[in-house]
Amino acid sequence: MNRYRKRTLALELVMIAVALVVAFPVYVLVNLAVRPVSDNSSPIRPTASPTVDNFIQAWRQGGLGGALFNSVLVTAGSVAVVLALSSFAAYPLARSTARWSRGLFLLVMLGLVLPFQLAALPLYQTMRDLRLLGTPWALILFYSGLQVPFTTFLYTGFLRALPREFEDAALIDGCTPVQCFRLVVLPLLKPITVTALVLNAVAVWIDFFTPLLYLSGSTQQTLPVAIAGFVGQYVTDWNLVFAALAIGIVPVLALYFALQRSIISGFAGGLKG
Repeated sequence: MNRYRKRTLALELVMIAVALVVAFPVYVLVNLAVRPVSDNSSPIRPTASPTVDNFIQAWRQGGLGGALFNSVLVTAGSVAVVLALSSFAAYPLARSTARWSRGLFLLVMLGLVLPFQLAALPLYQTMRDLRLLGTPWALILFYSGLQVPFTTFLYTGFLRALPREFEDAALIDGCTPVQCFRLVVLPLLKPITVTALVLNAVAVWIDFFTPLLYLSGSTQQTLPVAIAGFVGQYVTDWNLVFAALAIGIVPVLALYFALQRSIISGFAGGLKG
């Protein structure tokens, strides 16, 4: 039997310390979000009389309803396109033994190295020529191209760790490569698909620069841009800012906790591979 040793105690203390460090900003966020405006005490001090008025005022004054809808639309559309393109692209890259496969994989991986800021101006001009500026479709198109290399990398690594016996049996039974991918491979990709879904959704959800660039001058805005509107040069209502931040965090946390087991399975499968 494994004994409780000093090393185990030290690891537990380190984990508790890390948990406290991570939980402290969350505590300050929630504490200030429910604090009345008239309370000017320290942010660390627990709020004596919590209130939900900050959430109501933030929702009304910041137009968070429309911003939340735009964020959900952009995130869902972008992630759906990224997962579809990346999974289809990763299958031949992982299974093909031809020379072009490795070269094409390295070409796709260049998207992880080159910063998108280098192409910010040409991309903006392209969106303008396509008349997509000021619409969520510009963001969906941008994120779809930006996140495909990273997601293809995840899918390719996971596919290379999967055995090929089921695919070979399906091909012998008469399945086409497309049918084999749809009926055999795709169900096996569920763990990495969920992991890629969450990683891409968080990256798109919290982005501030791109929506500010492509939606500026229009009535459309995403949640991070709407929250930034509470911060002024001379006056900032931090209680409303933290209340709006709490509203913006809830959908991401709900998604993570709903898919937590699959996310862990995806990471474990990737590490084994």
